[in-house]
Parts: sequence; structure tokens; C-alpha cells
Amino acid sequence: MKHTIIILLLMLLAIGVTNSSAKPKTVFKASQNTIESLLSGLSSENLGLKSSCAYMIGEFRIEKAVIPLMRILRENENEDMRIVAALALYKIGSPIAINAVKQAIRFDESERVSKHCASFYGDFAKNRFIDEEINEDVAKTALK
Repeated sequence: MKHTIIILLLMLLAIGVTNSSAKPKTVFKASQNTIESLLSGLSSENLGLKSSCAYMIGEFRIEKAVIPLMRILRENENEDMRIVAALALYKIGSPIAINAVKQAIRFDESERVSKHCASFYGDFAKNRFIDEEINEDVAKTALK
């Protein structure tokens, strides 16, 4: 019960931060206790708790959760849970996390999950391309 309340409070905090478009996004550091609670929530049988934890792990970009999220993406029977796991992996953004999302495009048996993964991966690739263009422009300007 205590962990559920903490997770709900964290979700409300994250929703408040992501909905304010006028303000720049604030990056929060999760405490070790929060990280442990979120990781333990991933193994819950409660689908709501499990998906909420996966979502918050993505918001906090907790790299320790990549392997459990990959397992969920690969093995969970619930499509919604696999989509949330893919979203969290996309938000974490490490090479292994992005590769798991990319592989799910081809190998997930659900067309819905594959389409979401393709969308996440496409957004990642687009943002990476934009970042590379910006870095190239900066390098050209520096050489002048």
C-alpha cells in the first residue's frame, strides 16, 4: 500500500511536469528508494501497478531497468504492457534499449505492438538525425 501511494504521487508529479508546455522540462533524479520501488513494481502481478512503474522508469530514465523491461517486451502476454515497456525503453534511450524496440518491430506477433515500436524507433531516429545535423553545423561554424 505504501509503495502504491508513492508511485501514484510520482505519477502525478510527472504528469504535472510533462503537461506544462510553457516551462522547460525539468529532469528529476530518482532516489535509490524510488528506483528500488519501481523495479520491484515491475514484477507485480497487478497490471496497473506494473505498467505505471514501467512508465515512470522511462520518465526517470532508469537504466537498471532495461533488462526487466526487455523481458516484459519479449514475454508479456498483454499488448498494452508490451507497448508501455517499449515506450520506457525508448525514453531510456540506451543503445541496448533502442535495439530491443527495433527488434520488436520485426519479431512481435502483434501488429499493434509492432506499429508502436516502429513509431518509437522512428522518433528516435529522427531526433538522432536532427542532433547530428546540429552538431555538423556547429563543427562547420567552428572551422570557419
